[in-house]
Amino acid sequence: MQKKITPKSIVIIGNGISGITAARHIRKYSTHQITVISEEHPYFFSRTALMYVYMGHMKFEHTQPYESHFWKKNRITLKQGRVEMVNTKNKTLQFTNGEELVYDSLILATGSKPNKFGWKGQDAKGVMGLYHKQDLETLEHYAPNSNVCKRAVIVGGGLIGIELAEMLHSRHIPVTFLVRENSFWNGVLPERESEIINREIREKGIDLRLNTNLKEIITDENGQVRGIITAEDAEEIPCNLVGLTAGVSPNISFLAGSGIKTNRGVLVNRYLETNIPDIYAIGDCAEQQEPIGERRSIEAVWYTGRMMGETVAQTLCENPRTYNPGHWFNSAKFFDIEYQTYGWVGSVPKKEEARFYWEHPSEKKCIHINFDQKSRNFFGINTFGIRLRHPFFDRALQEGETVDYVLEHFADANFDPEFYPQYEQEIVNQFNREQNTQIQLKKKNWKRFFSNTP
Repeated sequence: MQKKITPKSIVIIGNGISGITAARHIRKYSTHQITVISEEHPYFFSRTALMYVYMGHMKFEHTQPYESHFWKKNRITLKQGRVEMVNTKNKTLQFTNGEELVYDSLILATGSKPNKFGWKGQDAKGVMGLYHKQDLETLEHYAPNSNVCKRAVIVGGGLIGIELAEMLHSRHIPVTFLVRENSFWNGVLPERESEIINREIREKGIDLRLNTNLKEIITDENGQVRGIITAEDAEEIPCNLVGLTAGVSPNISFLAGSGIKTNRGVLVNRYLETNIPDIYAIGDCAEQQEPIGERRSIEAVWYTGRMMGETVAQTLCENPRTYNPGHWFNSAKFFDIEYQTYGWVGSVPKKEEARFYWEHPSEKKCIHINFDQKSRNFFGINTFGIRLRHPFFDRALQEGETVDYVLEHFADANFDPEFYPQYEQEIVNQFNREQNTQIQLKKKNWKRFFSNTP
């Protein structure tokens, strides 16, 4: 017999994947009154699809997975507006237009905002991030084609930056890409994978500037971008658009004075509860008080946001559940090269870790496996240009399989063995050769040791 749940008013600030997942699952298990607030757009849409709207692969309405009647049918009230302040004592939200809204429980799912570091001219016309629907509209206005936008400069070498580069490239707009590191995304990827991305960016005709920082953005008499100046050599690069993609930060400034504890994000426990009763935080704006395993305390990742939404819904429907994201995985695309990662393959191996790297002669496909030197337990894998199955690696990590098991069953991990070229045997052969070489070297070293021992 299903437990009867006393209905209450639940308000969710933010209609991204986290907030909408929470709303859907709360409705699935209860009759709670649900209100979802968004300043950006009244309906939920896929942020990751914004680039494909600009590139002409779909229309904006195609990014909305639910029909407009879905919300009324499921008794989810949508409210557009900007929350200015949260009054936690009397459980009310105050909007910039003077309205107030009372809640019994509050879910903060306010996402992220692009980082700005106080650059001169950072708020000029033609300076943008790539996170909101309004950013897409800004891009269409200042960079509809190469006649209007003669050159764009992108600042910051992350995933959002390379998406913006691909978008502009699709409309034949020249791009200069400023990356402060000495190789693209090398804080995340090992050296050889990072170099693959460097080559791919340059092969597309992008002007990739490594070890280069932005000093300032210069404008014309109308406050419109007309160029940037680099920090290292004071070079002036003329441009009509500047994309600031140097990471994102939790969107939580409106919580000042609310009593809700924050650090970089809203601090939560494993139940996603804040320090204030009946207030929760999920998605990009939530910061774990104690990081889970090797995961970062803030994870701006689509699937973790969805998981948090499902978790908090269970708690609000009187089935308390801790947030357990499982084994790390992620995927991305660098122009034409697809990337997947399962488990942990850091940019630099730890003392106890061993690595195996295979690269195809095309220099566009590779795998990089991380494992324990002694136990040979499989720790993780990076793949470029080869699609592999998530369930295979999730199970291998869960069951503590060895690197030998993973490679022995590598064909089982192939995403689509019927249609995709197979490299399993080549990969296994190289691994076996390298392992045999290491064994022989160890034997020689032991022989030298004993021959030199008195």
